[in-house]
Amino acid sequence: MYSGISGMKGFQTKLDTIGNNIANVNTFGFKKGRTTFQGMMSQTMQDAQGPLGGGPGRTLGGVNAKQVGLGSKVGTIDNLHTQGNRQTTNRPLDLSIEGDGMFAMYESGDGTATGGGLQGNENVTFSRAGNFYLDSDGVLVNGDGKYIIGDQGNGTGLTGRAGALTIPSDAQSFSVQSDGTINYVNPEGETEVAGRVMLANFSNPSGLRKIGNNEFQETANAGWVNGPAGGPLGIDNLSIAGEDGAGQLVSGTLEMSNVDLAEEFTEMITAQRGFQANTRIITTSDEILNELINLKR
Repeated sequence: MYSGISGMKGFQTKLDTIGNNIANVNTFGFKKGRTTFQGMMSQTMQDAQGPLGGGPGRTLGGVNAKQVGLGSKVGTIDNLHTQGNRQTTNRPLDLSIEGDGMFAMYESGDGTATGGGLQGNENVTFSRAGNFYLDSDGVLVNGDGKYIIGDQGNGTGLTGRAGALTIPSDAQSFSVQSDGTINYVNPEGETEVAGRVMLANFSNPSGLRKIGNNEFQETANAGWVNGPAGGPLGIDNLSIAGEDGAGQLVSGTLEMSNVDLAEEFTEMITAQRGFQANTRIITTSDEILNELINLKR
């Protein structure tokens, strides 16, 4: 009976994961989850034994252990960071990453860059959703108003708030290159550089923690390549798109969710059947207990 209960709990978690995947099938940059199971400890009724005797005089061969499993448990809930399909939007501030890497965003009280770096690394979050916008100052932000971290253009400082990755309001046009460089045409018709969007690269992106709003947070197991070691976030901690293993940027496109609806529906059916089978175990166990009680009558 308790083995059936453990199976029901595990399949409920699997169904929760599947439901979250299906709910985010149209979420930009969403990475699907996957639930795996492990067998729980087994009750050993008899240990394994080796052969009795030796050589030609051996009397009995070895026997295997006799064990009864006590159910299953959730082993892992993985975040699968496979590449999602690109959707063409033709909007220059919609960026998708072809390959590895994530956009870095910053929320700061004063929004300043200090000593060539940004203080308060706990406020740095990461995302694969590249639907960016311009605020009233012309600064590049995400949908929640967080500032996109990048190179100010001189190769020494990171973006803070005003004056970083800023496209002037009188610019005639602008474009984003595959390496993240933002070019704009000034009123005189000359091309200038507004800055460059940088990427954060991780050796184990599945180790990032989902915090909602299409954002991830660094953990001890994410393996931030060239990440800051206790100091402020600096330009050397980020990668140029297309270099150091980071992917390239594709302007005018957005990365869609990597959820496959056909796969999720199939997994949902198998999880539902597994849940029903475990309820049958509980029902059968209850019927056996009822028969034992009837024997007393």
